[in-house]
Amino acid sequence: MVGKLLGVLGEHDYRMRRVSSTPTSNWVLVTPDQLSLESLATWATRPNCGAVVTFSGVVRDHSRTRENVIALEYEASIEMAEKRIHEVVDEARVRWPSLEAVAIHHRVGRIELSDATVLVAVSSPHRDDAFDAARYCIDTLKVSVPMWKRELWEGGSAWSDESSPIVNARDR
Repeated sequence: MVGKLLGVLGEHDYRMRRVSSTPTSNWVLVTPDQLSLESLATWATRPNCGAVVTFSGVVRDHSRTRENVIALEYEASIEMAEKRIHEVVDEARVRWPSLEAVAIHHRVGRIELSDATVLVAVSSPHRDDAFDAARYCIDTLKVSVPMWKRELWEGGSAWSDESSPIVNARDR
């Protein structure tokens, strides 16, 4: 990989683009861009952690009320959604102090069948904390981050009727 970069960028450019060796511990993102589970898992892997747990929520071809779903559209205030996701991450760290890396990414806009809508990655020295924290993150995101979901099918669309009251992350 480095050889390929050096060939494309030249040695000087490669050194200028190196990533810090002390990565941050949180990575929250709400974006219209495609998500990469591989990038999140790689980012969350740390030498002092024996567990990296990931979750990927993808668009499926049905919902509780509709068959033949072909895509979803998510709408949100990116600033508000990222603020609320940070609150989820902060609360996960209170509940599981051993967590090393926590990442939550969510897409907005149109997302095609089988594409990822949300990703979670959590690392910790031991698997129990990583599993529990990852589950907490996805479950709490669903009820504490205001997002609107539209289901699309051939010839129509409708806003999802799956809703719940918005709660604070610490109250979950």
